[in-house]
Amino acid sequence: METSRINDPRTPPSTPPAGCDVVTVPARQGLEAVDILRRGTGEAVGPVLHDDGGGTLGFLVPPGTAAAWDVPGSTCTETDGRGLPLAPEPPMEGSDWLLPPGEADLATDPAMLRKALGEAARTIKAADSCR
Repeated sequence: METSRINDPRTPPSTPPAGCDVVTVPARQGLEAVDILRRGTGEAVGPVLHDDGGGTLGFLVPPGTAAAWDVPGSTCTETDGRGLPLAPEPPMEGSDWLLPPGEADLATDPAMLRKALGEAARTIKAADSCR
């Protein structure tokens, strides 16, 4: 599965593919997952949206991910590029880029995200049980 730069010379290197899907998770788990992914290869995490009002993070993943996404506590939405402009400006009012397009890989690898979200959930559960 290709999750990195598009090799089409007509597509600027900072332009993500138009049909990215979006995995939405609670902000706490998402921030932990971003840390886990960035500690790994550093290139495993693509653009990430932060929705302040909803307390969620949205990871851009390759198109088609939504069809097989089954991670508890998260949702994956197929966008087909509808209403999700991947420009420096956030695509929705009340949201902002945690990792904007151009500063991150084009899409987060779904397998790596699945592992990171699992590890993040275990870390949060362990931290909460110490209280």
